[in-house]
This record gives sequence, structure tokens and C-alpha cells, in this order.
Amino acid sequence: MQSENINELALALSKAQAGITGALKDSANPFFKSKYADLASCWDACRRQLTDNGLSVIQTTDLADGLVVVRTTLAHSSGQWIAGVLPVKAKDDGPQAQGSGITYARRYALAAIVGLAQIDDDAEAAQGRTDHFNPPQVKVDTKKVNACAKLVIEAVDAENAQLVRELFAEAKDASAEFASAVWASLPTSIKNWIKDNAAGAA
Repeated sequence: MQSENINELALALSKAQAGITGALKDSANPFFKSKYADLASCWDACRRQLTDNGLSVIQTTDLADGLVVVRTTLAHSSGQWIAGVLPVKAKDDGPQAQGSGITYARRYALAAIVGLAQIDDDAEAAQGRTDHFNPPQVKVDTKKVNACAKLVIEAVDAENAQLVRELFAEAKDASAEFASAVWASLPTSIKNWIKDNAAGAA
């Protein structure tokens, strides 16, 4: 579902996506002994970039074929929009189960409509390990990672390779896990620039 034209929205979203960092998996799932990015982490990773480019996300609920659905709309200041619907399949009709299902649907719908990916906060992906059931309990601060990643992106935009090196040196001083999380959260275009112009920074 979308407005008749989405050219301005598409341009704004492409600019926003250039600065959107990954959503850190900083919440634990005790049943599967795994980690995931909760709704707040997903919003932290994209809110400012969307707002800076005249984009907003509207999420509402409705009923369709007897199921609660979450309708997610990505709107642009021009009036253009795109939207999608995701059904909520809760384990029962109780308010707690329905609420959890709605939150789950909102998280996935938000990530899908803005192109947001979840990233590991424990550097496991970088190490190539596949034991998802027993990850090390390494905790990094999502907001600090996103703040550092934003500074790195601004330094790359300014083509300041020395500042990029200094920012990663400070990140490594904080911890190897923190530096890895910053690197993992950067868009591919930013990583490629760093590899070409500030080799060894990350």
C-alpha cells in the first residue's frame, strides 16, 4: 500500500538509511538463551535519521479476519506514504499475550519498513561463531554505540580519516566489544570508505 507517488519519500528514506545504524541485540530471551533487539533499541537506531529527513512512522492496530493486525505507515512531510499490515498471532486472547504480540509485530514491522537490521553486541558475528544458544554475556551501551557511530559517519562525510582513526582508538580503549559493535552498526558505504581511506582504524 502506498500513495500515488513516493519519489520524495524514497529519496528521503535513502538519505536516512545512509545514517541508520543497526539495532543492537541487547535484550535477553530466557527461553532460547539468545539475544534480540527490543522495540526501544530499534527506535534508538533510526529515530533521529528519520526525523532529520522529514520521515515519521505511525503504527496503529485494527481487526482483520478476526485477527488483531498492526498497520505500519512510513510517512513523509510531502504527504507521500507507504504502509504494510502484519497480523498478530498471540498464544491466547488475554491482554498480556495480545500486548506482547503487538509489541513483537511493531518491532518487526518497524525494522522492515525502514530497512533496519539487528546486530550482535558481543562481537560474535565478527568472530564467525555460530553458538547462538550460549552467547557470552557481554553488555554494551546501545546509546553510546549509536552516538559513536554517528560521530564516525560525520567524520567520514567530512572525509576526515584522522578523526575516524581517533574515534576508533577511543572505542577500542573502551573495550574490544564496544569497538566491534560500533563497526557492525555502520552502513556498508561508510565501512567501504574507511577501508579505502582509513585502513586499520576499525
